[in-house]
Amino acid sequence: MMSETMKAVRLHAFGGPEVLVYEDAPKPEPKPGEILIRVHAIGINPPDWYLRDGYRMLPPEWQPQVSFPVIVGTDVSGVVEAVADDVRTLAPGDEVYAMIRFPAGLAGDSRAYAEYVTAPATDVGRKPAGIDHVQAAAAPMSLLTAWQFLIDLGHDEPNPLQPHRHRPVTLDGRTVLVNGAAGGVGHLALQLAKWRGARVIAVASTRHEALLQDLGADEVIDYTKVKAEEVVRGVDLVVDAVGGPSSARFLKTLTRGGALFPIFPLGLDAAAEAAERGVTVSATQVRSNGAQLTEIAGLLDNGTLRVVIDSVFPLADARLAHERAAKGHVQGKIVLTAV
Repeated sequence: MMSETMKAVRLHAFGGPEVLVYEDAPKPEPKPGEILIRVHAIGINPPDWYLRDGYRMLPPEWQPQVSFPVIVGTDVSGVVEAVADDVRTLAPGDEVYAMIRFPAGLAGDSRAYAEYVTAPATDVGRKPAGIDHVQAAAAPMSLLTAWQFLIDLGHDEPNPLQPHRHRPVTLDGRTVLVNGAAGGVGHLALQLAKWRGARVIAVASTRHEALLQDLGADEVIDYTKVKAEEVVRGVDLVVDAVGGPSSARFLKTLTRGGALFPIFPLGLDAAAEAAERGVTVSATQVRSNGAQLTEIAGLLDNGTLRVVIDSVFPLADARLAHERAAKGHVQGKIVLTAV
């Protein structure tokens, strides 16, 4: 008997957006501890194009071994279609959202760009009732990243990025600078810092100023006109949502005892200067956490947090969505729809 099929976006080789193929693929079945989700929308994130590109930005020893064909993506919102016999926390018909098997699924085991996807029940949160599937699908990876960096790490796994455990810092009454504040992680980090009582300086380009003010930024610095690191001093925390080697330029903006949180810390060599300045540099690897997504749902429901949508594409047009991402200056998130 032939297995059921579904539409999915798969890779048969690494490359640019053109290697994303919309085609038939086997419909998955939930294993013990898993649920099957009828996907309504998929959020696009940087690891999607890292996988598509063969993780060339990672050191060779970090590059996972990928077996083709592979379905891209980690973030979904949808409706539970079926559950394994041992799952008691969710039932068919429940609306859910999730970042699936991350970082365990880096080699393509998350499989979100599809009409159906299985997920460990522990990765899945109950979708906020007050937002639609597009907004919910846009949230998981970006929101969990901001949450685990700023609010609650939520796990005891070893930190692959540094020898010590990442620890969020006090935000109430502090000044926080968010670089890349209009992007996926940045615009949510801004809102979480405001929620926790911080004064927030947002760094972005001209076109994002009105949005960032609307999201609560106390000050917006247009990096096309002035370098934030040349004019800002005495902040307590820098969240660099752009990251990379250039994060070190923000060390001089920090007060002694402050902290720099680079969301993407690879290539950053700042330990000596940080020690000299008396500041902490810390990062962490975001991890799937359904309990945290369920907890955060209330903040999305009541409007405390808002997920900004840059653009929406049908699943069949995943290539166009990746081309949009490659152009940069994305405001919030890009989403695919599967229903």
